Amino acid sequence: MSIAESTDDPVVSSRVRRSSTGLTVGVAGLWLSLIVLLPLAAIVAQSFDDGPAGFWDAIVAKPALQTLGITIVVSVVVALINVVFGTIIAWVLVRDDFPGKGFVNAIIDLPFALPTIVASLVLLSLYGPNSPIDLHLSATQPALVIALTFVTLPFVVRQVQPVLMELDQSVEEAAAVLGADNRIIFTKIVLPALLPSILTGAGLAFTRAIGEFGSVVLIGGNIPGKTQVASQYIQQEIEVDQPVNAAAISVALLVIAFVALLALRIVSRIQTRREGSE
Repeated sequence: MSIAESTDDPVVSSRVRRSSTGLTVGVAGLWLSLIVLLPLAAIVAQSFDDGPAGFWDAIVAKPALQTLGITIVVSVVVALINVVFGTIIAWVLVRDDFPGKGFVNAIIDLPFALPTIVASLVLLSLYGPNSPIDLHLSATQPALVIALTFVTLPFVVRQVQPVLMELDQSVEEAAAVLGADNRIIFTKIVLPALLPSILTGAGLAFTRAIGEFGSVVLIGGNIPGKTQVASQYIQQEIEVDQPVNAAAISVALLVIAFVALLALRIVSRIQTRREGSE
């Protein structure tokens, strides 16, 4: 049987496809295990070096609870800010034309490319003790919010922007012809379509914020109980030779991030199904 004939045989073709799929899945699984699963398993195992009681003690210690509380509250605030202003920016970039639009669209991704320690240095120069605008925010929680908002800005914008581009504006125009005002059009037509992407962007912004280190290391001040975030607490525990405590807080952050993303995905899926049924 020639090669051409073998490829025309549906049985042979099916076997080739299954073999190719199995190889691809195997390579992807191996790579995922090496890069993600094995490190996660290692950190989880290390967090239980002192047993479940040691893990729990590390989590419920007062400094740990304080830093987790600060991290979660600040990250929620950052996610909410990004939901509002990220959606507005995406709307402007898609629906409006203005000079410099291409430049604005390009710099949205700047936080992805800029080293976060540089962002912290820039923010310290702008809002630190020698602030040129006389706005001294260093070593305060508002400084944390500003720093984390900067590094997480692109998430909501880039999630919402393509959805806005694909929306059929004829539905909005029809609603306007029938007498609906802009508020009704946005809340009843546009927002439900954008909600899954907004929630996804918010979840990504939140999970990035709870693990961020570089952008807050200078501007935040690292004051325990006030501006110390979880990543800085982890570094502190490593420096004082308490790797189990550091691993325990790392696992706590992983659980928080997983639960947040899972909850937002469930809500997004429910919203999508509801739209489909309508």
